[in-house]
Amino acid sequence: MTITIQGLSKIYNPDSEFPVHAVRQIDLTIEQGEFVAIMGPSGSGKTTLLNMLGGIDVPSEGTIHIDEDCLNDLSQHQMIAFRRDNVGFIFQNYSLLPVLTALENVEFVMQLQGHSEAECRERATALLTQVGLKDHLNKVPAKLSGGQQQRVAVARALAPHPRFVMADEPTANLDAQNTTDLLNIMQQLNETEGTTFIFSTHDPRVITRARRVIVIEDGRITEDRQQ
Repeated sequence: MTITIQGLSKIYNPDSEFPVHAVRQIDLTIEQGEFVAIMGPSGSGKTTLLNMLGGIDVPSEGTIHIDEDCLNDLSQHQMIAFRRDNVGFIFQNYSLLPVLTALENVEFVMQLQGHSEAECRERATALLTQVGLKDHLNKVPAKLSGGQQQRVAVARALAPHPRFVMADEPTANLDAQNTTDLLNIMQQLNETEGTTFIFSTHDPRVITRARRVIVIEDGRITEDRQQ
């Protein structure tokens, strides 16, 4: 699946005396299987762009197409289904459900998709084993380190077989070793499963690993390079 955006803008508080132009007239195409870093300083618009690509936020202007389908035309119900079936999210603060175990957190989206209990348990266990948490399946987030929680978040994002994974500053709270381990895992999954990874980041460790780097400043793309 290819993401194509044209003339994309996001304006917060458009009717106020001081509207905030977070994203300004961006044109961009991201192909299936890319490993992309969107970088820029705080307030540059990179997280807003990521949220619009993932269907969390709605553009003020412009269009977002996934192949031939336009996200702008989807109803709220259709958008929820699109996110559930196509997009995995990895957040800076992990956003795990605190009352659920690592295993239950990863199973949750698959349950919403209607998979059987056995299917959910099998894939969740396999993913958590793959990210090095085989011995922590039944621990709640409070009993896991920051690096371990982020690994659960990665497994959860990948559990429903998403076409795209949107990762917002996924290494911001991790030390060097956990960052290296996490990026190794995501790079391997990108290569073996063909999942598209799009990062919002200013971490040079992520930028070095990316095969494409998009630089945003003041809501506009100032550089787009392969590496």
